Amino acid sequence: MKAMILAAGRGERMKPLTDNCPKPLLKVAGVALIEHHLNNLKAAGITDIVINIAWLGEQIESYFRDGAEFGVQIQYSNERDNALETAGGIVNALPLLGEQPFIIVNGDIYCDYDFSQLQQIEPPGLAHLVMVENPEHNLKGDFVVADGLLNVSDEDVIKYTYSGIGLYDPKLFAGLSVEKLPLAPILIRAMATNSISGSIHYGIWSDVGTPERLQIINQFANQLLNEK
Repeated sequence: MKAMILAAGRGERMKPLTDNCPKPLLKVAGVALIEHHLNNLKAAGITDIVINIAWLGEQIESYFRDGAEFGVQIQYSNERDNALETAGGIVNALPLLGEQPFIIVNGDIYCDYDFSQLQQIEPPGLAHLVMVENPEHNLKGDFVVADGLLNVSDEDVIKYTYSGIGLYDPKLFAGLSVEKLPLAPILIRAMATNSISGSIHYGIWSDVGTPERLQIINQFANQLLNEK
C-alpha cells in the first residue's frame, strides 16, 4: 500500500515561522512533523511514499531526498508555485499513487495513529476517514459518524473532526481535472450515497496550524519524552 503526505500548503496562519520554512518541516520534540509521519508509516510497514510539494518544497526534497536514509522510498509530486489544494494535489499525484487504495496524511498534523489499522480496512465505498474529537478551534466538528458511515447533518447531533488521515480509493477522484480543488465538497457528495466510512481515533492528535498550537504540542511531546 502507498501513502501520500500532503505538504504543499503555504501555512499562512503559521507565519512568520513559515516565511522561510515549509510547515511540514517545523519540529515537534526535535523532529520535523513530516518525519514523524514517515516514522509511523514505516513502523506500519508502509514504505512507498508520495509527497506533494509547492511552497519552499525544495527544502523538503533536499532534506528527505529519495527517502533511503529514512528507510522509505519517496517520490515527489511538485506543484511548484501553484498549490492545488487538497483534492487537486491528490488528483495531480494519481499517476504516482496507482490504482489501489492509498493512505492520505496531512503533513501539518501530529499524532500517534497506528497506520496499520488502515491496511486492515476495506472501505464499503470510496474512502475511510479517521475522525477525532473536536479540538477547540473546531468545536462544531465536521461530520456525523453513524453505523460506521459518515454524513453531514444540520441537526444538533454530535459531530467529529476529520483528522487529515484517511484511506482513499482513486475512484473517488475519477474524471477530475488537475486544478485547484478542495476536498470537502467531493467527500460530501460521496457521503450522500453512503460511500464514505469512518472510525474515531482517541489517541494523541493535533492540527499544528498556528505558532501557539505548535508551542503547546511541543510542550506536551517533550513532557511525554521526559516521562519515558
